[in-house]
Amino acid sequence: MSSEPPNTFQRRHQQPQHHHLPPLVQGNINIATSSTTNTPTSPVIYREYRKGNWTLEETLVLINAKRLDDQRRSKPTNLDPTMPRHTGELRWKWVENFCWNNGCLRSQNQCNDKWDNLLRDYKKVREYDTKISQSTNLPSYWAMDKQQRKDHNLPSNLTHQIYQELQDVVQKKSPLKILPPPTPQPPMSAAMHQPPPPPPPPPSTVAPATGVSEASVSSETDWGSNLDPDTKRKRVRDIGSSIVHGASSLARALKRSEEKKEKRHRELMELEAQRIRLDEAQNEAQREGVASLVAAVNNLSGAIQSLASDQRPAS
Repeated sequence: MSSEPPNTFQRRHQQPQHHHLPPLVQGNINIATSSTTNTPTSPVIYREYRKGNWTLEETLVLINAKRLDDQRRSKPTNLDPTMPRHTGELRWKWVENFCWNNGCLRSQNQCNDKWDNLLRDYKKVREYDTKISQSTNLPSYWAMDKQQRKDHNLPSNLTHQIYQELQDVVQKKSPLKILPPPTPQPPMSAAMHQPPPPPPPPPSTVAPATGVSEASVSSETDWGSNLDPDTKRKRVRDIGSSIVHGASSLARALKRSEEKKEKRHRELMELEAQRIRLDEAQNEAQREGVASLVAAVNNLSGAIQSLASDQRPAS
């Protein structure tokens, strides 16, 4: 009786130890597997992009990123036929990463749109400077206030520092960009008038696309998307103007149609009023006819009665 409880106690005390070891091993394996399974998803970073107007610091970071990106892309790294397919997307993703590393929390689409706006403002000011060199009666862009700049159809908030930075990037970038197309020339005035000619090349490149390699086609499309922002904006403006013109003509047509409908409605209402007046006049004439008929019958009955009364004494 006294020897059995210790044995049973030892068995019960040892069994949890044997059953407890495998869960520890399984727990380590799960942790390892979970750690290994989590490694591929760990690089995924969800960014919360900043919205609103761009500050001066963010704009300077973007210009610096674009300058470094142009230097990076000017190197002979496009020999790989697999790279040109996504160069545009990867380029602006590279710009986004650079901006994020330097405190500019903007997306690649925001960087692309802001860069297009900066180039547009820069070219407007540069073209105005060329006009100033030819005419002395025009005020300098930097001497005008915001309202005067708006009156001359110029950007109202372009600072001299940003203009100089953009000029540095464009001047360094223009030789690299001018080599593929034979259109631009060194003078700044000629460079301003060169963007319109590039539209003809896209049809010529699309026609022989069947015999051209994918690398050449992708490089041409990349060139078209990178070298002709003015052409794309011009096309967008043309499309926008045509849409506005079509919308205005449609609005005028709808307005004329509504006016015609309203005019027809008024005519119908007038006709209905005339019909009602005619019906009332006809009813009035009928009432007058009935009244005159009743009066005639009454007069006739009175005459008959008087005639009858006159004939009685004679009989």
